[in-house]
Amino acid sequence: MLTVLLVLAAAIVALLGYAATRPPAFRIERATRIAAGIPTVGALIDNFHEWKKWSPWEALDPQLQRTYSGAEAGTGAVYEWSGNDKAGAGRMEITQMRATDAHGVIAIKLDFFKPFQASNTAEFVLTATDAGGTDLQWSMSGERPFMFRLIGVFMNFDKMVGGDFEKGLASLKRLAEQAPR
Repeated sequence: MLTVLLVLAAAIVALLGYAATRPPAFRIERATRIAAGIPTVGALIDNFHEWKKWSPWEALDPQLQRTYSGAEAGTGAVYEWSGNDKAGAGRMEITQMRATDAHGVIAIKLDFFKPFQASNTAEFVLTATDAGGTDLQWSMSGERPFMFRLIGVFMNFDKMVGGDFEKGLASLKRLAEQAPR
């Protein structure tokens, strides 16, 4: 019995030690090419009212409560949500909106309140293609406290959240490409 307890304790210590060596920060990133210009694509991202049409998380709770404040779109626009256990609660604020015909950046301060607390940065980088379309890169980055590093030993956050990014990018692509030109 003592041997089993010692082996179990050693396994727990090894697991905690391994988790402690995991990177303290994360970055999840996905990209797509859209056959629509930067102004069309950017308008679907920098106006939080448009997110209902393409965000992969909007359908998690049919009763989701949304609050919009600040600017209507672009820098200073704020979106807060509160929903069921799947949707959670949080707040996004566009902290940077720069766009030209050739390049654009939309940066968002993203705060989660439940089911867990975290502060991250989301960023959309838009680059014009030679064919008049847009290469769109969507990323999220932030710090990973020890508990998230420990959970990350068992769960692949890049695959989980990256899958949501892929769904959102596919919806955004479809929507932008169907927009009148």
